[in-house]
Amino acid sequence: MKRLFIAIKIVPGGDLLRMISSVKALLGDESIKWVDSGNIHITLAFLGDTEEKKIKPLTRILEKACTDSGRFEFSLAGTGVFKNYNDPRVIWVGIHPEQDIAKLVTRINEGLKSGGYLIEDRSFRPHLTIGRIRTLKDNDRLKRVLETYRDTEFQIISAAEVILYESILMQSGPLYKELGKFSL
Repeated sequence: MKRLFIAIKIVPGGDLLRMISSVKALLGDESIKWVDSGNIHITLAFLGDTEEKKIKPLTRILEKACTDSGRFEFSLAGTGVFKNYNDPRVIWVGIHPEQDIAKLVTRINEGLKSGGYLIEDRSFRPHLTIGRIRTLKDNDRLKRVLETYRDTEFQIISAAEVILYESILMQSGPLYKELGKFSL
C-alpha cells in the first residue's frame, strides 16, 4: 500500500516566503506544524492508502484528465483558517480565481470515480496549506496576524503539470515522492 495524493507543486517565491516567515515569527510560541517550503503544494485529490496494482491504471486516468485540459494561471492571495478562528486547524493561503483549478479537479475526480477509486466526499476548496495548528493559546492574535494579509497577493502561479505523489510519513515530517507528472 502507498499513501497517495494528486497535487500541483508550488515553488514559493519571495513575497510568499517573507509572509510565511513573518507569520511564523509572530506566532512562534504557538504549537503549529509549519509546512516545509520544499513540500508546498495544492492538493487536488487525496487517495490515501492505495494498492500498488492500482497505481498504473491511476496514471492512465491522470494522463487522460490532464491532457488537453490546458495550462492556466492563478494567484496565491490572502490568508485564513479552516475550521474557523474559534477552532482553527489549518492556516491557508487563498487561490484566485478558482474556476480553472476547480475544472481540473472535476476532470480528475470524474476519472477517479469511473476508475473505481474512492475520493473524498466534500466539496473542493482550493487553498495552499502553510501550517497545521496543534494547539493555540491566543486565537485573537492568530486572527490579527492573518487579517494583515487578507487582501495581499503573494505570487502568480503558472500551472503546467499535475503530480502524483506518494506521502511517506516520517518522524521528521512527511516525505513526498513523485510517482508521475502529467502535463496540462
